[in-house]
Amino acid sequence: MDPPTGPSLGPHDYDLLVIGGGSGGLAVAKEAAGLRRKVLILDLVAPSPRGTERELGGSSLNMDSIRKYLQQASLLGKAIQHCQAYGWRLKEHVCHSWSELVEGVQEQLKTRSLELKRELKSAGVFYLQARGELVAPHTVEVTGVNGRKRRLTAETVVITTGDRPQYLGVPGDREFCLTSEDLLSLPHPPGRTLVVGGSAEGLECAGFLFGLGLPVTVMPQPDLLPGFDQKMAEKIENHMIVSGVDFLYNCSLAKVEQTEAGSEEVVSGDSAPAPQQASRGRLRVTIISPEGRTKQEDFDTVLLTVGRKAFTSGIGLECVGVQCSQDTGRILVNESDQTSVDHIYAIGSVQHGRPSTTGLSVHAGTLLARRLYRGSSILCDYSNVPTVVLTQLEYASCGLSEEKANLTFGEASVELLLAPGVDTSCQE
Repeated sequence: MDPPTGPSLGPHDYDLLVIGGGSGGLAVAKEAAGLRRKVLILDLVAPSPRGTERELGGSSLNMDSIRKYLQQASLLGKAIQHCQAYGWRLKEHVCHSWSELVEGVQEQLKTRSLELKRELKSAGVFYLQARGELVAPHTVEVTGVNGRKRRLTAETVVITTGDRPQYLGVPGDREFCLTSEDLLSLPHPPGRTLVVGGSAEGLECAGFLFGLGLPVTVMPQPDLLPGFDQKMAEKIENHMIVSGVDFLYNCSLAKVEQTEAGSEEVVSGDSAPAPQQASRGRLRVTIISPEGRTKQEDFDTVLLTVGRKAFTSGIGLECVGVQCSQDTGRILVNESDQTSVDHIYAIGSVQHGRPSTTGLSVHAGTLLARRLYRGSSILCDYSNVPTVVLTQLEYASCGLSEEKANLTFGEASVELLLAPGVDTSCQE
């Protein structure tokens, strides 16, 4: 719903102004509007360095429905591979169409974005595709798509700008490497892929691509699934190795250069090119081994999954005195999600030192609106957050990892209970 253009009837133009269109921002906006508050969302995010457009609601690979969609594509490939052992006979050769998969993902993203906008309109939330920057207390400068600027005021401001994939800062990374935001906009299959980083995002991408029949190499930086239980990380690692995924341990990426040019335009919605219009290039990767020796390998795609950086620069936080962590750039908040400025709050992955999942951000945003406008005192509990890693061998967890529990309570105070699991996956 477009915002009104007439003069405000109160001291501020809006009761609540949300900068950023992440899941937490949408939740706090809809809940506040339902409590009869005047709410505006500003959401205008620049494309990735490779030109991938970002949709309302957050990064595509972090949207739960897309992650499950990709995992299902991978599991179906594995099932087809082993189906003859269970008596199935295929009448013809089965192959995977990358372009059709990408088209399906893009259609899901486009549909979901339209649904979110309809939900905002139905809830009475005003929405502007515009960039917001704090310029004074209670004041936000709004820059529209056409570059036109104006200033709006709000009693309360919530920051939900999220985070973006991080780069390593080595020669050729921004020019030739992809991130998870770009992977599902490629007009051609990624081919032989080097996944740099052992995060959940990296292992999910590696498992998804390998399940489609593509050769994949993982280069942890330096550990697998940091922050998760390492015994479970080893199980996932062993499962991937037995399946055929390669690993390069204790190595670092030094340089990426292109040896063969290819068409690198990305797919965006209805503008998807026909498969014959796109071709892969070839990349030469310089790797430093644990002994300090340099070696080179050729890949079709290099995918960076080395962490995410909070998108907190350029939105005026320093202008109004909002304090951020010097190490991470994320916003410091108290137990009420309030920043160092009393009328400004932050929700989601922009917060420093807190876990972030889609469900948690939605829950935190809803509770914040109720505290602000319904007199509730219920705080969001960030201590025991359930999460899932959607590799082919799935892993779900809630609470402290074994390593964190040992550090917190002492190893002698922690009792570890193990139960054998049964592998129900398809086997030859």
